[in-house]
Amino acid sequence: MTGRLYVPPLDLPRLLPELAGADTLSTSPNLAPRRAVSAVRQARGEHRLSPLFWGLTPPWLEVLDHAPHCARAESLNARAMFRDAFYARRCLVPAGGFYVWKPGTRGKQPYLVTHVQRAPLLLAGLWCRYYTTRTAFNDSAALITVPASAWLAPLSERLPAIIDSANARRWLDPDTPLDQAQRLLMPAPQELLGAFPVSKQVNNPANQSPACAHPVGPMLTGHP
Repeated sequence: MTGRLYVPPLDLPRLLPELAGADTLSTSPNLAPRRAVSAVRQARGEHRLSPLFWGLTPPWLEVLDHAPHCARAESLNARAMFRDAFYARRCLVPAGGFYVWKPGTRGKQPYLVTHVQRAPLLLAGLWCRYYTTRTAFNDSAALITVPASAWLAPLSERLPAIIDSANARRWLDPDTPLDQAQRLLMPAPQELLGAFPVSKQVNNPANQSPACAHPVGPMLTGHP
C-alpha cells in the first residue's frame, strides 16, 4: 500500500482534454496523507480539478486519524465506509508516481513507482462530503488499491489502481454501471510501470526537497 505520492507539475489538459476550468494542481515531491491532494471529479457533466483532504472522512467518523487514505478494490461494495462513494462519487488523482518501501536487512528502502516513460498517471479514488454547517462542508478522498503485478509484489503487495485516460470519463460518470466501473480496477499491465530506489529523505513527510524523487539506482521494469 502506498503512503506517499509524487506530484510534479503535469500537463493536465493534454492528459484530460475534457477538463473544465479548475484550480491549480497542488504539486509536491513527497505528498503524505492528511494533506490536500488534487482530484478530478465530475460535476454537472464537467470534469473539474479541486483540492480534497487525503483521508476519507464521512460525517460519522469521530477520529480524524482513523480516516483511511486507501480502500481495497475487492471490498468497496462490502464496507459502509466506501460503498456509497463507489456508487456515486468516484474521482481521479493525477500523479507522477507513488512511493513504496521494500523491506531489507538494513531497514526499508524507498522506491518511486512511475510510468516507464515518466508519463503522468491517473489514480482511481473515491470522495465524500460532509457539512459542518448548513452552508460549509469538507470534501475528502481515498485512493483505491489493487494487488500488485507479479514483478512489483516484492516491493509492495498492493498498489494504487491506475485508470487509463481513455477510460477516465467512464470511471468518473456516476451513471456507469458498477460492474463496468469495477472492471476498470485491475493491476497495471506489466509493461506500464517501472520503479527505482530513491533517497531515504522521503521517509520524512516534512521533507519537500525535489531530491526525494531522484533515482539512486537503476529503474526496475517487468521486462526480462
